Amino acid sequence: MDWNCSHLHYDALSSSSSSSTAYCLLLQSLSLIPISHYLLTLAFLLAYFLYNFLELHLLEDLFSSFSGSPVCLTYNSCSQIYEGVVSKCKILHGNYLATPWLSSPHLQTVFLNFFGRPPHFKYRRQIFSTPDGGTIALDWLTSSDVSGGPLHMDDVVSKDESTPIVLVIPGLTSDSSSAYLKHLAYHTAKRGWKVVISNHRGLGGVSITSDCFYNAGWTEDVRTVVNYLHKENPRTPLFVVGTSIGANVLVKYLGEDGEDIPVAGAVAICSPWDLLIGDRFISRRRVQKFYDKALAIGLQGYAKLHQPHFSRLANWDGIEKSISIRDFDNHATRIVGKYETVDTYYRRCSSSIYVQSVSIPLLCISALDDPLCTREAIPWDECRANKNIVLATVKHGGHLAFFEGITASGLWWVRALNEFLTELHASRYMHVQKKISKTNTPLDSSIDQGPYVNVTGDGMVAALNNEPTTDNVEEIQVTEDTHHERVPGKKVDKQGELETNAKSGDSSGIAQTASAHDAEAHVITPFKKYLSQLSRQNRWSTWLLIYIAINTSWPLVGSALYLVFGKKLRDILPGR
Repeated sequence: MDWNCSHLHYDALSSSSSSSTAYCLLLQSLSLIPISHYLLTLAFLLAYFLYNFLELHLLEDLFSSFSGSPVCLTYNSCSQIYEGVVSKCKILHGNYLATPWLSSPHLQTVFLNFFGRPPHFKYRRQIFSTPDGGTIALDWLTSSDVSGGPLHMDDVVSKDESTPIVLVIPGLTSDSSSAYLKHLAYHTAKRGWKVVISNHRGLGGVSITSDCFYNAGWTEDVRTVVNYLHKENPRTPLFVVGTSIGANVLVKYLGEDGEDIPVAGAVAICSPWDLLIGDRFISRRRVQKFYDKALAIGLQGYAKLHQPHFSRLANWDGIEKSISIRDFDNHATRIVGKYETVDTYYRRCSSSIYVQSVSIPLLCISALDDPLCTREAIPWDECRANKNIVLATVKHGGHLAFFEGITASGLWWVRALNEFLTELHASRYMHVQKKISKTNTPLDSSIDQGPYVNVTGDGMVAALNNEPTTDNVEEIQVTEDTHHERVPGKKVDKQGELETNAKSGDSSGIAQTASAHDAEAHVITPFKKYLSQLSRQNRWSTWLLIYIAINTSWPLVGSALYLVFGKKLRDILPGR
């Protein structure tokens, strides 16, 4: 017994000794490896991590011989916009190759914001007053400004009705000095067109002159500026371009007003589409959180520029402590806008629910690797169902970047946009404003619960009591009903149906009454037809349910009736 214990103890000691010896031999072997090999391995692992973290695609481009990736076009098979316009655009039917040393969506986006290499020129500014007393800076650029031609000092811009106008809606906290907007303005003006950038309220070096700010779903400023430009240039083709949040505002505006807009065509670049999905996406991964924090800092800087307004209308302490866009909206939008939650604001201001109502030619360009606006939010089926929309998606490009060429001197989407607008302008498919139609609003919003709305910060809305007017824009009339869409030159009756204002001297009271009854009948007739059809369907459904109930419950009901009335029936019926 003692011998066995001693033997086991010896085996354990020898095993322990052999294990120690093995580790020692391993360490001695590892020490023989040169330290340069360790550093090389560490560098390889670090490069692998950065390659995946930054979503680099340099090797992919290398293996494809730097041929780029094709542009994927999504459109309706019966789309005349595609057949008559987009099919002629060579850029949209080619490939896009990112600048090799910017072969990452993050590198492209960061390079655009910190460097961008914008062209050098000088805008001509027009100060525009809105009906509520607000101030918007309209920065103009014409072909003469970029070609050294004669300047027209007597006016902001010459009124040449044959030259199209491109109105640009910037992104979040962006203004006309942003690099990507300078690229767009310069190259569009080079083509001989006029470009006007409508800076958001409080941006572009202009002070806030009212309690009305801008937000991700605030379309009133776009509507007012569009109608002003059309009034000043009634025969000039007007195109609208929206970038990032500006694209969301643009698509929402197009869906709200349907055909009743003086816009010949539009382009949406890198739209977030669904703000709720975008909010979830930007807080999902660590790299996206950097963008979230950076944008929150930008919003805080915007708020500090107009601190007296924010301190009075929002939770200033919460704004100062915000570390994300959602925090900023929670301490500003939800409080001032009277929203139950931040998600309510995101849902109601998302442009994806308005895609189905867009009634003019619209080109949408997005990058599938956009680090801010995820591909998950793109309304693929809605774009495919609408004959007026063509969606162009590129595998790489980042957010508003799409740098191309070895020197990264140009943006691919700017070339694609200008080619599309040129082909559209030369075609017969430009939209022409028709008679007044009912505004298409898929979802009533609490934004419109007052006769006028007061927007504060990025996404903050509150009601004002009065609606001031001004002489340099078309008058806006509204009534207090459940649906408040302010469309210049129109009025809203109690049923929310839009009517044209009576022309002075040509229309009598009888004609106005008749037109009102016709408009009412135009809406009520299909509604009654729908109710009648629904009633018929309900009657058929009711009889079907009765039939099913009788068949399924008859065995039980029949047995119960037999037990209750069986004896009486035997007494009444004659014996056999």
